[in-house]
Amino acid sequence: MKLIVQIPCYNEEQTLPQTVADIPRHIPGIDQVEILIIDDGSTDRTVEVARGLGVDHIICNRNNRGLARSFRSGLDASLALGADIVVNTDGDNQYCGLDIPKLIQPIVDGRADIVVGDRRTDQQAHFSWGKKQLQRLGSAVVRGLSELDIPDAVSGFRAISRDAALAINIISPFSYTVEMLIQAGKKHMAVVSVPVRTNPKTRDSRLFRSIPKFIERSVTTMIRMYLMYQPLRVFLVLGLILSTIGIIPILRWFLFYLDGAGAGNLHSLILGATFLIIGFLTFTIALVADLINFNRHLIEMSLERVRRLELSNGSGLYRPKDPPAPPPATLPLRRRRSAE
Repeated sequence: MKLIVQIPCYNEEQTLPQTVADIPRHIPGIDQVEILIIDDGSTDRTVEVARGLGVDHIICNRNNRGLARSFRSGLDASLALGADIVVNTDGDNQYCGLDIPKLIQPIVDGRADIVVGDRRTDQQAHFSWGKKQLQRLGSAVVRGLSELDIPDAVSGFRAISRDAALAINIISPFSYTVEMLIQAGKKHMAVVSVPVRTNPKTRDSRLFRSIPKFIERSVTTMIRMYLMYQPLRVFLVLGLILSTIGIIPILRWFLFYLDGAGAGNLHSLILGATFLIIGFLTFTIALVADLINFNRHLIEMSLERVRRLELSNGSGLYRPKDPPAPPPATLPLRRRRSAE
């Protein structure tokens, strides 16, 4: 069984050596442990440091593409390299690498498809009270949307089995952690959580500029993912609310009509009819969105099969790109004298 530990990095030349040093190279039940670095357009010596540390594989993004896209690139490369289990950790050495054996054990035992490391944020001294409450609220919302009992939903320290990695499709440019859990829950994967240790804080987070921006992006991702997987439920509820709002003024007009004052309250009838029409259109959207949802399921099934075929015949193997070779030197041409 092969384990690949992927580390998305952006300007991590200071913290990467300790992060790599903490990763165990020999784990019971694992035949081979390899380390993959995804450099997200770093402007420091991250790549040179990674090479000096002797990591097994390095992927370099030409520009800074963001954590979610780097995670997706690493996952694809890990699958192509033959990983049976992929562990994702951060380059700032936030998570304790020595807990990787504990993290992957449920997958090795066949009990889980995805394992999420629980940092137990309520016990972290460097987490402010507001950040703890925000993390607790966000995880509760994700639990409700994904129907998975994961206490630390935004933890980036997680292990993914090969089958789960083939079925997961990360499309969000920001919060892959939330998106993965919602997808895994809707695809009925076995997802568990294990407590893990964290290391002292080395730097401030670069994932978001401010708490309001983080909330905005996370909420956007949650809404988008839930709409993708539960469109019928969302639009039916919305249509029911709009229709109920429309019925109320119509009933009001009907009561006035019975009293002979219906002509003076036509605005209630018009308002109610407008909401009923919008509610009917929303019900229609629900049916169309549900059909699109079934088509998406078929596309995802086809995509997973294509991935498996590519990896089985070797056409999807990851090959690092070597720098282009210098052009050959131009040699002077000599004329050959024809024999007389």
